[in-house]
Amino acid sequence: MPQRVLSLIALLVLVAACGGGTDTATHVEAVETASPNAISEILETGDHVVLDVRTPEEFAGPHLEGAINLDFYEATFAAEVAALDPDASYIVYCRSGSRSGQATDLMRDLGFTDVHDLDGGIVAWTEAGLPVVGP
Repeated sequence: MPQRVLSLIALLVLVAACGGGTDTATHVEAVETASPNAISEILETGDHVVLDVRTPEEFAGPHLEGAINLDFYEATFAAEVAALDPDASYIVYCRSGSRSGQATDLMRDLGFTDVHDLDGGIVAWTEAGLPVVGP
């Protein structure tokens, strides 16, 4: 009986070490949802590409300074995201967080390594009294 237990433990260690051939831990940590105040602090600490994934009509209203508009609903959205530098740092937001959550999931799947999703979107950002540009 003890030999069977040792064999089982050895098998479990081997399976855990192999990890099934994928490194999911790296991908899980690649995308972080952060509050408006945390995003504001992140923006002050370095170079980040700010992606607004709302429609062009929404983007014409208040948005974060320097944001690039990539319309989540466009058929070319996934290709446009795939063309971005996966090693750059990104802040992604939409109106309330749904589209940006889906966009950051896509970015994680594409191997992006430093992505922050604005929790609550532009609505939460403006409610926190943080600065925007546009009408």
